[in-house]
Amino acid sequence: MTGKDKREMDSLLRTNSVSSLESGKTGAPAESVADNISMGGNGARYHSLTTNGQTMMHLLKGNIGTGVLAMPSALTNAGLLVGSAGIILIGIICIHCMHMLLRCNRILSKRKQVRSLDFAGVTQEAVACGPYRLRPYSRVAGKIINGFLILTQIGFCCVYFVFVATSVQKVAEGVLHLDRGKNLPIYAYLAIILPIMILYNYIRSLKTLAIASTVANVLQMGGMVLIFYIIFKDGLPNILSRDTYKDISKMPLFFGTAIYAFEGIGIVLPLENEMERPQDFAGLFGVMNTGMSLVVILYTAVGFFGYLKYGEAIQGSITLNFDSGWLSETVRGIFAISIFLSYALQMYVPMQIFWPWLKDRFQLASRCAPHQLLYIELGLRTALVTFTFILAMSIPELDLFISLVGALVSSSLALIIPPLIELFTFYDDDEMSKKRWYAMVIKNVLIMCFGIAGFVTGTLINLAKVAKCITSGYQREV
Repeated sequence: MTGKDKREMDSLLRTNSVSSLESGKTGAPAESVADNISMGGNGARYHSLTTNGQTMMHLLKGNIGTGVLAMPSALTNAGLLVGSAGIILIGIICIHCMHMLLRCNRILSKRKQVRSLDFAGVTQEAVACGPYRLRPYSRVAGKIINGFLILTQIGFCCVYFVFVATSVQKVAEGVLHLDRGKNLPIYAYLAIILPIMILYNYIRSLKTLAIASTVANVLQMGGMVLIFYIIFKDGLPNILSRDTYKDISKMPLFFGTAIYAFEGIGIVLPLENEMERPQDFAGLFGVMNTGMSLVVILYTAVGFFGYLKYGEAIQGSITLNFDSGWLSETVRGIFAISIFLSYALQMYVPMQIFWPWLKDRFQLASRCAPHQLLYIELGLRTALVTFTFILAMSIPELDLFISLVGALVSSSLALIIPPLIELFTFYDDDEMSKKRWYAMVIKNVLIMCFGIAGFVTGTLINLAKVAKCITSGYQREV
């Protein structure tokens, strides 16, 4: 066996073991994840693993989305100083929760004697180790997490669909100098994008998607440079001209927007499990800390300087404050392409849940030839993309309702579930001292309270937006 063959064989053992929605299995065989398994020239199956650089690209692309454009708007509800500090604080807490999830994954995988678990598997095994009254519900807990992940990621994909279509529509208006009535309706742009989106989502491996992620990151970086150029080109107002803090009654609005922006926890475990060197992911100067630090810095900078530039006049997306012209249309176009390229990465998580479940439920691996399995998988990908398209076509206010789902579901995934997982994981750990246990309990309860606050406030802010939309009419913002 050559060195390359040995690495390929080892990679099979590091495959992300996806939980079955039906059977509750948390240690599925490596072959269950067909998305990233290819056929070698000799017929051997091997796993396409990602390098540190490719994983960094995925991490950045999975965390930097449309939320970065809303950061200045968030600061209108918190003030320049308090808002900037709040973004940093929320970012630090979210990163810590990611570390908790990774740590518990390693511990529970070792106990289960499998290479790795996914988010649902970690939750299921943690509940099985927790308080005795909850242990019978461990499988239910895993299924709930899978449901949360599906809702969140499908929701993101719907928002991305609408964002890309509306951005293209507005770019067409600006470049072709079309009046609003002469341009194609948003539904036409959605229909035009659909077949392109379907074909793009036929890419099955993270390694291949790394190219698209790299292009998207480069485009987004260029777009951010242009945004900062527009902000700085005519100078900035005096920093004292902006409120350093706001009335505390507005903080829920800031909190809901900011917490919604930090939503990368769903891709953390798949990214680590797909690495050639997974030990490089969670270290002090590892891929995750480095990438997420860049995300926090970018969010803080866009929020700080965007609010400083436009003050209370800032709109839901900072691009709406730009004057008409080729520069603003270029920024819109760049972000449209970047978000389009991000769609497949967001759809990766639902596929990692649905596809293994579908194969297990109907015993496809034993009943179908490899080429038939491929056709079925591509059919599933087509169905999921078409489903997000139908939602985007059917519900004009989709972005508001998706934000509501995000507040209800994503805050739980990011800030409430990880502390619970850690408490359950160490519930019967005799090696942990009482002092460390009580310190962990206090820390995790505080984080959960923080998450519950985000859950409540995020829900309230989006309900208020939906109510305003219904009473005063809806106008989409991009």
